[in-house]
Amino acid sequence: MTDGWRHSEGPFAWRRSLWLAALLTPALVVMVLFVLWPLLSAFRFAFYEFNGLRPSGFIGLENFRQVLFEKPYSDWTWNALKHNVIAFLALMLFENGTAFLIAFALLKALPGHRVHQVIVFLPVVLSAVIVGFLWKLFLHPLFGLVNQLLGLVGIGAIPWLGNENTALGSILFANIWHWLGFPTLVLLAGMQRISKDVLEAARLDGAGDYALMTKIVWPLIAPSVTIVTILTFIGSFNWFEIPYVMAGLTGSPGGSTDVLGLYFYRTAFGSTTTGIQDFGQGSALAVLMFILVAGVTAIALRYLRRREIEQ
Repeated sequence: MTDGWRHSEGPFAWRRSLWLAALLTPALVVMVLFVLWPLLSAFRFAFYEFNGLRPSGFIGLENFRQVLFEKPYSDWTWNALKHNVIAFLALMLFENGTAFLIAFALLKALPGHRVHQVIVFLPVVLSAVIVGFLWKLFLHPLFGLVNQLLGLVGIGAIPWLGNENTALGSILFANIWHWLGFPTLVLLAGMQRISKDVLEAARLDGAGDYALMTKIVWPLIAPSVTIVTILTFIGSFNWFEIPYVMAGLTGSPGGSTDVLGLYFYRTAFGSTTTGIQDFGQGSALAVLMFILVAGVTAIALRYLRRREIEQ
C-alpha cells in the first residue's frame, strides 16, 4: 500500500514542481532584469570613468574619492546626506509619533473608529506624484489654499517652497500627510494583538491612558515598532518622488531640499540647470547609498530584535 501510494505521488509531485516553477519564473525574470542586474552593473560601473554613457577606463576608487572628499562634489554629498538624516528623524518623531497616538485612539474603539481607520489610510493609496503636485498647489504663495487660510487670520503670504528655512519642512509635512496611515495601521495591528485581559487589569489597577501607553502598550508592540522603524529608515534614505515634484531635481532653493536620491539622479543622468553628468560618479553614489541603507538596516534589525526578546 505504501509503495503504491508513493508511486502515485511521484508524477503528481513532479507536475506540482513544474507548475510552481512556471509561476515563479516570470517574477524571477523581472527581479533579475530590473533589480539584480542594475545593482550589479552599478557596482561595476562605480570603478570606471565614463564618456557619456560609455565606460572609457578603469579608475578604481577615484569616483568614490571624488563624491566623498573632492569639492564641490563632497559638499553636495554631505548636504544631501544631512537632509536624509533630518528626514528620518522628523518622520520618526512626527509621523510615527502621531501614528502611535492615533492608533491608541483607534484601539479604544470610540464611535466611528472604523470610518476613521479608512480616512487615515486613504492618502496612502494615492501616488506620490499626485501628492507632490497636490501639496505644491496648496503651498503656492499666490493662490495656494494654505496661504489663503492664513490670510483669513491676518498672516501674509509665505513662500513655503521658495524659502530655504521652510522648504524642507513643507516637503516633509506633505510626506507625513501621505504616509501617516501606514504606520498607524501597523501599530494598531500590534496593539490589537495585546490581550484585552491585560489592558483591563491595568485599568482596574488605576492606570490612565499615559501609563497604559508607556508601561504596557509600548513594550508589547515591539515587533510592530521594529517594522515601522526599519521601513521609515529605508524610505527616508530612498526619498525621491515628492522632493522631485515639489522642489525640482536640483533641490531648490539653494540646495535646501536636496537629498541623496535627487543628487544621484542628476549626477548620473544630468539636469537642464547644472549640465553635469557623470555615470561613474552616479554609480558610486548608488553603491554608497546601498551600503549605507543595507548596513544600518542590518545593525538596527539586530538591535531591535534583541529589544523584542528582552521585552
